[in-house]
Amino acid sequence: MSLRFDVAAHPGERAYKLLAGLVVPRPIGLVTTVDAAGNVNAAPFSFFNVMGAEPPIAVIAPADRDDGSPKDTAANLIANGECVIHLCDETVAARMVECARPLPPGVSEVTRAGFTTRPAERVRPPVLVECPVALECRVLDIRRYGDNRLVVVEILLAHVREGIADPSTWKVDYTNYAPIGRLNSPDGYTRTLDRFSLRFPSGS
Repeated sequence: MSLRFDVAAHPGERAYKLLAGLVVPRPIGLVTTVDAAGNVNAAPFSFFNVMGAEPPIAVIAPADRDDGSPKDTAANLIANGECVIHLCDETVAARMVECARPLPPGVSEVTRAGFTTRPAERVRPPVLVECPVALECRVLDIRRYGDNRLVVVEILLAHVREGIADPSTWKVDYTNYAPIGRLNSPDGYTRTLDRFSLRFPSGS
């Protein structure tokens, strides 16, 4: 027997609690952006994923503050349309979580969390050196659905730590790559070390 949860009738906190706990594990995108003054913002999002390859696109969902104004990531994406999305492994997990701490606008989470930055090649926001993967992106579209803001970005360039992806085949080697995933809010996470394979079906 299954239980019914009418999420359409209970949007917001209840729907979030249930859906964020059920749809797991979710990848975590640690997103760097910059404001008009050049201040760097870093914030983690688990409402994030890659959504296509031709062109290569990803979607993130930066939220608003309680007063309805855009948080820093959303404001910076609206203003200048560029970001770098980082994938995080366990070695940077604590620093990633530190970037979720609410700080005043213009105060960078990067320094507080102890990340090192280097310039990106095609966008203004910097790359976080300690993260195993960094995706340079530009905004293609921003849409609102109720209180949800969906930002579609095109992935322009991927910086991948040596040993993770074969430069000739572009295939990822998971013995050297173990990103963490998001479970329930506020403190549920998972490792990606326990894996198995199933043969993909072919023919009729």
